[in-house]
Amino acid sequence: MFVATVIVSCVLAAVIALSAGFKLTHNQEIVQQYARLGVPEDRLDQLAVLLLAGAGGLLVGLAWWPMGAAAAAGLAVYFLGAVAVHVRAGVLRTIGTPLLIEALAVAALVLRLGTR
Repeated sequence: MFVATVIVSCVLAAVIALSAGFKLTHNQEIVQQYARLGVPEDRLDQLAVLLLAGAGGLLVGLAWWPMGAAAAAGLAVYFLGAVAVHVRAGVLRTIGTPLLIEALAVAALVLRLGTR
């Protein structure tokens, strides 16, 4: 089961790091997507820092399970919030991405707790 934990944690960390990278670029398309959700551009860097902390925590958590569990739980809460923001804004066309990442975060949490 630890192999599954490593795979899910590494995939999730890569996806999270990529998402953080997109936010840090302040690409106009990304900025517009977040503006439709009601997220101002000046918050993108803060969101990216949270994501990078989560990605790092997942990787450190492969060696120290409490960190991995905390990072996965934090990411699950983050993406639950992202889903709520999509619903509140009525932007359901792009809700699939945060739902998928939410599922990965929950899977990482369950696996990490199961392999301590």
